Amino acid sequence: MRQAYLKYISALLLFGSNGIVASYILLNSYEIVFTRTLIGSLFLIAVFVLSKGKFNSWGNKEHFRYIVISGIAMGASWIFLFEAFKQIGVSIATLAYYCGPVIVIVLSPLVFNERITIQKILGLFAVLLGMLFVNGSALMQSGFSWGLFCGVMSAFMYAIMVIFNKKATRITGLENTIYQLSVSFFTVMIFTLIVKQGMTITFSPQSILPILFLGIVNTGIGCYLYFSSIQKLPAQSVAICGYLEPLSALVFSALLLQERLTLIQIVGAVLILGGSTLGEFTHKLITRR
Repeated sequence: MRQAYLKYISALLLFGSNGIVASYILLNSYEIVFTRTLIGSLFLIAVFVLSKGKFNSWGNKEHFRYIVISGIAMGASWIFLFEAFKQIGVSIATLAYYCGPVIVIVLSPLVFNERITIQKILGLFAVLLGMLFVNGSALMQSGFSWGLFCGVMSAFMYAIMVIFNKKATRITGLENTIYQLSVSFFTVMIFTLIVKQGMTITFSPQSILPILFLGIVNTGIGCYLYFSSIQKLPAQSVAICGYLEPLSALVFSALLLQERLTLIQIVGAVLILGGSTLGEFTHKLITRR
């Protein structure tokens, strides 16, 4: 369990840097998603082949269907999220996107028969309050729009992705990640073909290195760490700790892009960090006693 948490948190930190890396890529939102899923898929397949791995899950049709649904949801979630970034900015889009873990927490007692503890409820409340402190003022200034709709849809797609991936318990490890990311790539490819009516993407020289980094490290390695860990963790823990991603994105932006944090944003960041760890930490203390 400790190793699973370490993998999961590492993946969240990588995902939290996506915006930093993407800021150096001179492509539109869906082209960035297309290239990151393509490079990430090819990288993981190469690693799998070089390590002499074998695809053993083709015969398990039910769990393979879960992976396909989860992969489609992940591709759709990224498309909606990056479009929301473009339309309403990172702060409001992130706030909307991270309603997804709330949906997972609400549904986990029905889908996974997990009990919602007082500690997790308090942790979730602290996290939501922190997200409002961080991004609430921006949300108050903007009405409901196409961009906000995209943010909300990315949240629903996130919830579907997590739930169905956790249900595919017989497809694990690197094989799970390859299926997931490959299906996501084909989803984004179909969308790109419809929007662009072709597959021509022009890269500027200065975009090549950040594209490779985003595809190999943030997507390939990040997705492997993510999907190899969430199946071993409770869905509620996955949802609550998942708020470390927007928190890390906020910190990275302040450190690397010199974006200033207001006092209320700092308070919000503390609430997110404290709330994301409260449920699990308190539960372990009670268990030990």
